[in-house]
Amino acid sequence: MKSATEFAPEHTIATVCPLDCPDSCSLAVTVQEGRVTNIDGSHANPITGGYICAKVRRFGERVYGADRLLYPAIRKGAKGQGSFTRVTWDHALEVIAERMNEARATWGGESILPYSYGGSNGLLTQDTSDATLFRRLGASRLARTVCAAPSGAANLGLYGKMPSVSFEDFPEAKLIILWGVNPSASGIHLVPYVREAQRKGARLIVIDPRTTPLAKHADVHLPVRPGTDLPVALAIHRYLFEEGHADTAFLAAHARGVDQLRERARPWTFERAAAEAGLDARTLQAAAEMYASSSPALIRCGWGQERNRNGGSASAAILALPTVGGKFGVRGGGYMMSNSASWGITRTWIGSDEPDTRIVNMNQLGRALETSDPPIKVLFVYNNNAAATSPDQRRILRGLEREDLFTVVFEQVMTDTARYADVVLPATTFLEGYEIARGYGAFSLRLGRPAIEPAGEARSNADVFGDLIERMGVQREGDPRGELEEMLDVLNRLPGSVGSDLGETGAAVPPYGGRPVQFQDVWPLTTDSKVDLCPAHLDREAPLGLYGYQEDPATPEFPLALISPASERTISSTLAELPRPDVHLLMHPDDAAVRGLEEGNPVRIFNALGEVRCRVSIGAWIRVGTVSLPKGLWRRHTTNGYTANALSPDTLSDLGGGACFNDARVQVERMPDA
Repeated sequence: MKSATEFAPEHTIATVCPLDCPDSCSLAVTVQEGRVTNIDGSHANPITGGYICAKVRRFGERVYGADRLLYPAIRKGAKGQGSFTRVTWDHALEVIAERMNEARATWGGESILPYSYGGSNGLLTQDTSDATLFRRLGASRLARTVCAAPSGAANLGLYGKMPSVSFEDFPEAKLIILWGVNPSASGIHLVPYVREAQRKGARLIVIDPRTTPLAKHADVHLPVRPGTDLPVALAIHRYLFEEGHADTAFLAAHARGVDQLRERARPWTFERAAAEAGLDARTLQAAAEMYASSSPALIRCGWGQERNRNGGSASAAILALPTVGGKFGVRGGGYMMSNSASWGITRTWIGSDEPDTRIVNMNQLGRALETSDPPIKVLFVYNNNAAATSPDQRRILRGLEREDLFTVVFEQVMTDTARYADVVLPATTFLEGYEIARGYGAFSLRLGRPAIEPAGEARSNADVFGDLIERMGVQREGDPRGELEEMLDVLNRLPGSVGSDLGETGAAVPPYGGRPVQFQDVWPLTTDSKVDLCPAHLDREAPLGLYGYQEDPATPEFPLALISPASERTISSTLAELPRPDVHLLMHPDDAAVRGLEEGNPVRIFNALGEVRCRVSIGAWIRVGTVSLPKGLWRRHTTNGYTANALSPDTLSDLGGGACFNDARVQVERMPDA
């Protein structure tokens, strides 16, 4: 029997995108006879401006695609084959509960590892009833550090995660630096504001190993060698301090740790930093002079610079520049980083305190599956595709093949990770349920509403984890039951009028009017409201102290830096199941020439961890000595079924335990055409 929505004529549902992107777009979803027929942007969020990325525009293909999971299933055959037998929800959840109880009884709660990150950035689909369940079971805790951990640690240490500049204030800047960020591929709504600033006369500096679309129109492009952003930033600091461009009055009034930063920057002349980063020293000096002489001057600090051994110190040095240069206190000046903390939201709705159990760094999942004591016996994966997105891919796959490991994957589509599951559970998409989406670039907090009924037997996170809480015997009085109760519980616990605003209008009023001026409307959230340029705890954590530079891991055997930047086709690995052109390795013509490579040749990219096989594209829009494969690939996209992460070490960044994807050092050679 059809539901009322399936009989309804064509209509439009207002909702919001909760996926891992700074913009948090408002959406207009067209539905006819219960099916999504079009997804477009709306003007409810002014940042969206009525348009959205091509990725989300195609999201209906995920909802109705051949890879969509529609019912619970249990593995038959070998792990990794992706062969399953359909079962009922009741049977699947009983099996999961039995295996988790068995693991707890035999090995303790720490033998259970929940693994999740970024599949949805919504407040309802992660760290609600799921966190309650695993805390009450005494499961191992997951350090969610695959992205933003080093830069987040730096931002928290220096500024306490002070709210940063809004998109709308970019046109007020006279100089914009885009450092480690490519909004043309991820966060497209910043691009018009940058272009507007340029039309008004602003100069643009882009710091990226590739010639990105905005780098083509920049006044200065610094194509740094991966891992060398730290000496480049320190060289600019040295110039500011040594040439009288540091704002001494501002530093005296508003900063601590000034002398430490000055001393650690002193060795980094333009010549030394340029030699380390593979740059022209005069161009680097020109960029420093432009920054010193411009006001308002704005740095958009991204996440590309954090994906290596120096990532935390590099992010700290970049974020410290507006303090030393005195760029605060004026609209369009300062820095932009994540604004997710600006709402003052803490997850008070989680139903239990965090237990004192072991912490597993998600970047070392393969290592944990091989060597943990007690061993990991149950792996519960949701909001994540670990087999495609985490470092040391081959080791992870070996771990997932363990016959004594019971793996649950709660997912929307048959991902690379789901193929290794013992039980797969079908999850709803954001078009099929409620969500509270918080932007981390835009000052946006909006309520997402279901546009359609769930496909097949898909269920929401709240429904499934709530059911498991009951089956596992850890339910308590007052626990919300199901998606609607969970949503109301979260709304009631949000600070101030945020929850009531969301419930009444679908959107919360942005803090500070959505356009704060740093050191005028907002101040550092440190203990004394001052910038700490060399926080003691970060100085202790970094292997060589904060701002200490760790040398390039390249060797004569593996001389090329492999990077895996975000692309215009996926959001991390989300939507990678959709058809795409063949994947190629991008290489500079000079690197191709010395290896006898021509456009389209089949190549082998390899190091001590493994190899990836695909074809090569040759272009001068990547720097010499660096090669690139897109982020978010699935195993189906290469000839031999491995991605860039098969070549990425599971070593950790200097701060925050972040991933070091861009520390992969490789060699490339031609393969036979056959």
